[in-house]
Amino acid sequence: MSGTRMFVEPRRMRRGAALTFVFAGVLLTGFATGSWSEEAEGGEAAGPRGTQGTPISPSGAADPAVENVHQANDAHKLVSRSGDRWSAAYSAREYEGLQQALDGRYVGVGIAVRRASGGALEVARVTAGSPADRAGVRRGDRLRAVDGEDVRELPVTDVVARLRGDDGERAAPGGSTVTVDVGRDGRARAVTLRRASLSTEPVTVERLTADTTRIKVTAFTKGSGDEVRRAVRRVPEGSGVLLDLRGNAGGLLHEAAAAAAAFLDGGLVGTYGDQEKEHALHAEPGGQTTAPLVVLVDGGSMSAAELVAGALQDRDRAVVVGSRTFGKGTVQMPREQPDGSVAELTVGHYTTPSGRVLDGEGLTPDVTVRPGERALDKARTVLSGLAARD
Repeated sequence: MSGTRMFVEPRRMRRGAALTFVFAGVLLTGFATGSWSEEAEGGEAAGPRGTQGTPISPSGAADPAVENVHQANDAHKLVSRSGDRWSAAYSAREYEGLQQALDGRYVGVGIAVRRASGGALEVARVTAGSPADRAGVRRGDRLRAVDGEDVRELPVTDVVARLRGDDGERAAPGGSTVTVDVGRDGRARAVTLRRASLSTEPVTVERLTADTTRIKVTAFTKGSGDEVRRAVRRVPEGSGVLLDLRGNAGGLLHEAAAAAAAFLDGGLVGTYGDQEKEHALHAEPGGQTTAPLVVLVDGGSMSAAELVAGALQDRDRAVVVGSRTFGKGTVQMPREQPDGSVAELTVGHYTTPSGRVLDGEGLTPDVTVRPGERALDKARTVLSGLAARD
């Protein structure tokens, strides 16, 4: 197996895994249709969810009122006995889906869904070349129904599951179809889309102004660290960098460390424990250390995203702007059970270079975005100030 949220995989697991730390349910939901929520301005991020749409409490534990949506298995029995607030249980299929998500792959139609400020359900983004793109679905289209059922009042995560064709037992395969009713300019139409295997784009680059480049990282999936490094190398001379980690639920540990290293010339990124010993993460030398850098975070910045922001903050490499981050700083180890299900239990914590433990506390930004302020505008103002100082 290739790795889920911040865990150390024991040798008896059938396939190799990498350390990760992420709200796995959020990651699965996001990749089910490419439906990562947009920025806080103009969109409402869905709350953390468990696998298959099971709501998670603020502590991270599954809501007992909806526990019965999961098929009982050995992993769920172990997790229920553990009392571990960050524990998680997966069927073999659910866990395999998470591996695909962390590899940057998913089966879907290429529609990202969000709840607009007025409450309407709308298309936030359409993946280029996807089934939705080819059918003419566009950003801003209002989403009305999926397979003939009205979804306008449903939670975003439930709509995502319907688009994916996930009934809690299995996900629909590539080649299966789903009919989506969308509205635009007061007119509605039904579009039948054929699901396909798609690749995610966890790292996007946007030139905001002549002297500001935004690098948005939605998740630290396989290869994202190298993508961030390549993006940084392409930043024009004299341009400041805005590293946008808002809504980033985490991902693979070493990808996060590689992303932080893109802005550092070696040195410590963080430490983590795995029950046996403490490990140090070091940046490879040769990162970009001169361009003004602002890291933008919010309450949806979790786990690996918090480590990256904390490392750059501790190393005095960046000014962190936004609101307090989520506060998920624990290490999980997956344990495969006799029936093939997988239980993840906490085995330790990670710390930032200065020794801060963020679990339950979150990361406090250097510059806070107040209610009514636009986070992106404030981040750009801070970045301009850094450039002027230099």
